[in-house]
Amino acid sequence: MTADEAALPARSGGLSRRSRRRLSLGGQYGLFVVIVVLIGALANWRQLHTNFANWQVAKGLFPDIITVGLRNTALYTAVGFGIGLVLGLVIALMRLSPVLPYRWFATAYIEMFRGLPLLLIFIFVGVGVPLAFPGTTIPGGAVGQAGLALGLAAAAYMAETIRAGIEAVPRGQLEAARSLGMSQGRAMRSIILPQAFRIIIPPLTNELVLLCKDSSLVLFLGITLEQRELTKFGRDLAGQQGNTTPIIVAGICYLIITIPLSLLARRLEARQRREQR
Repeated sequence: MTADEAALPARSGGLSRRSRRRLSLGGQYGLFVVIVVLIGALANWRQLHTNFANWQVAKGLFPDIITVGLRNTALYTAVGFGIGLVLGLVIALMRLSPVLPYRWFATAYIEMFRGLPLLLIFIFVGVGVPLAFPGTTIPGGAVGQAGLALGLAAAAYMAETIRAGIEAVPRGQLEAARSLGMSQGRAMRSIILPQAFRIIIPPLTNELVLLCKDSSLVLFLGITLEQRELTKFGRDLAGQQGNTTPIIVAGICYLIITIPLSLLARRLEARQRREQR
């Protein structure tokens, strides 16, 4: 059917397909506008401003929410990501190993830590490790504990991402390297892993965003005032002042970290698609 034929009305006197599509789209836009107008008309903006956007309360949060809350959130996230990346690489290589016990261990680790709620992992690190190994402490205090808990969980997801990246590299490259006299380990380090990491940078960036938000569970480790991350900082100040504005400001601080990372991940994915064409 040509465009002119699609624009003609049906013989029965009804609307053409194009007209019906335009009418449907216009109806959806109209419904959206009506919903927005109703919300704007019915909401109590004065109460919302007083309890969620109180400028006087917000001003009192600075600079501590940056120098304490935001700094600690970034620190916990960075340490957790580093531990997760190293451990995830080891688990991924074990998952691909020809040694059967290695594959069993890697598979069990991935399934267990992807299935457990992150809160339970934090409780295990904060309570279970000291009970299991009396007299031992995790290096780094709260940073070490938070990084370990986040890293244990992130490693399970990163291991599968890294494994997929390794398997995406053409197998012929490994065979060519071996034919040139390279050992399996050297070929993996010099040829396969650099290409695999180039492929998986976008999903790893998304994992970093998730870790930033998951760092809010650090509050279950019994941290001090100077060790508070954004969520704990906002909750404490909201309770002290009887106002929700600190939690909203903490949420905005999270966005300061996560939005640039999300944009970076999308740019990397777009560039990767362009290179594959």
